Amino acid sequence: MADGAGHDGDMVNMVVVAKSRSIDSGIDRPDGRARERGQGMTAIVRTVAYLGLEARAVEVQVQLIPGLPAFNVVGLGDKAVGESRERVRGAIAALGLALPPKRIAVNLSPADLPKEGSHFDLPIALALLGAMAIVDVETLADYVVVGELGLDARIAPSPGVLLAALHASGEGLGLVCPAAQGSEAAWAGSVEVVAAPDLLALVNHFKGHGLLPAPAAGEVEEAGHGPDLVQVKGQETAKRALEIAAAGGHNLLMCGPPGAGKSLMAACLPGILPPLDPAEALEVSMVQSVAGTLTGGRLTRTRPFRHPHHSASMAALTGGGLKVKPGEVSLAHLGVLFLDELPEFGGTVLDSLRQPLETGTVSVARANAHVTFPARVKPATHVN
Repeated sequence: MADGAGHDGDMVNMVVVAKSRSIDSGIDRPDGRARERGQGMTAIVRTVAYLGLEARAVEVQVQLIPGLPAFNVVGLGDKAVGESRERVRGAIAALGLALPPKRIAVNLSPADLPKEGSHFDLPIALALLGAMAIVDVETLADYVVVGELGLDARIAPSPGVLLAALHASGEGLGLVCPAAQGSEAAWAGSVEVVAAPDLLALVNHFKGHGLLPAPAAGEVEEAGHGPDLVQVKGQETAKRALEIAAAGGHNLLMCGPPGAGKSLMAACLPGILPPLDPAEALEVSMVQSVAGTLTGGRLTRTRPFRHPHHSASMAALTGGGLKVKPGEVSLAHLGVLFLDELPEFGGTVLDSLRQPLETGTVSVARANAHVTFPARVKPATHVN
C-alpha cells in the first residue's frame, strides 16, 4: 500500500464526500447501478465466476440496511467467498474508513451459480464503497472487477485474470485487476485494463486524484530449448518413430531395456513439434491462468510437456477436486503427456484417459457444476 502520509488529504476528502452524500435521498440512478429504495441503497459491481475455461457474468450487489450492525454474504459462495468479509473489513479499515453501523447485505447474483475463489474480494469492497458513496458506482458499471484483498488493502493476484479479461472484452467492458496481473490481462486485446497495486490507489484513480497507467502486454516467451535429439547417440529407428509421431499426431509407445534413452527421447518430442501459433498460445495460457501457473503475464510458444508420477490419482490426471482445477491431461493441452512406466499406472486411471484422447476434451461432473477442459494431447509412454 502506498505511504499514508502521501494520501492523508485523499482520505479526508473521501470521508467528507461520504458525509455530504449521505444526506441525499430519493435517488434513482439510471442503468440500475446504484439505487436507493426507502432507506437502503444498493450498489452493483460486475465480476465473473469461473467454470472451466468459461467466465460467467456475476453481479455483486451491496445494500446498507438500517438495523443491528452485521456483514452477510449470500449467493452460493464457497468458504473463500465467505471469508472475504474479514478481508474487506480489514482493507477498508486500512484506508482509515469505518464501516457504517448498519446491516451490510452482499448478494452474488445469480444465486444458483456456484462461486469459488478469493477474486470476489475486490468487487465486494468496491460495491461497499459505492454504497457508502465513497466511489461513483456508475463509473464502475463499465468494468469487470477481480482481485484478492489483503488486510493492508493490497490487491493480490488471483487465478483466471486472462479469462476475465477476455470476457470483459467480449462484453465491451473494461477490467479492474491486480497490478501484478495487468500484463496478463492486456493480452485480451481491445480492453481497458486498470491494474492497481492497492485499494487506495484504485479509489484515487476513480476519483481522479491519481490515474493509474495502462499496463503493457507481457512478452511472448519464445519456444524453449529442452533436450534435443542430437543428445541421443544411435537409436536411429526410435528417432525416426518420433519424427513420424510428431508429423502425424500419432500416439507413441516405446519399448526397450532400462537405460536405452526412452525417457530422454520422449522429452525431446516437444522440440521437434512446431511452435504454438498465437491462437494456440492464448489457449494454452488460458489453461495455465485458470490453474494459477501463468507467471509474469507472459504467453509461451513452447508446447507443454507434462510428466506425471505413476502414483497420480484419476483427479490429478483428468482434473477435479473440491475446487475443480485442470488436471495433467489439460495442462498438457496442445503438447505432450508422457506416462513413464505405463504398467505402473492404475487401471482406473488409464481408463479415465479414454474420453480425453477420443474427444480432445475432459468433462468433470459435480453435483453443482459440470466443467469441461480442453485436452488435445500427444500421449507418449514407455515400458521396459
